[in-house]
Amino acid sequence: MTNERQAVSTLNAPSAIGPYHQAIIAGGMVHCSGQIALDPVSMEIVEGGVAEQTVQVMKNLEAVLEAAGSSLKRAVRCTIFLADMNDFGVVNEIYGRAFEGVEPPARATVEVSRLPKDVRVEIDCLALA
Repeated sequence: MTNERQAVSTLNAPSAIGPYHQAIIAGGMVHCSGQIALDPVSMEIVEGGVAEQTVQVMKNLEAVLEAAGSSLKRAVRCTIFLADMNDFGVVNEIYGRAFEGVEPPARATVEVSRLPKDVRVEIDCLALA
């Protein structure tokens, strides 16, 4: 196994808002940073509620994975961070659509006290490169 790692960057997903990369490829895996509902062009939070935010988060994750030569269909683990566990059903339904036709990845879902830019949902991902 190599100790090399490769940063992933794409204009099709929001640029990092801190000292991190959108993803790192290492050890045959794509380690995606958490994505929130930022529009990659305007860098503003998408309008609407948790449903609209979740749709954008999944688009952002897919864009990062595609830039890394992978896809959500190759995801092995995701973590969903919710500002309110009452949003679980809505987020779960939208998240599930991304994995139709394939075995969904392992996952954890947790409620947190606050998320960046006060969004309702953030999702990170680990996928096969």
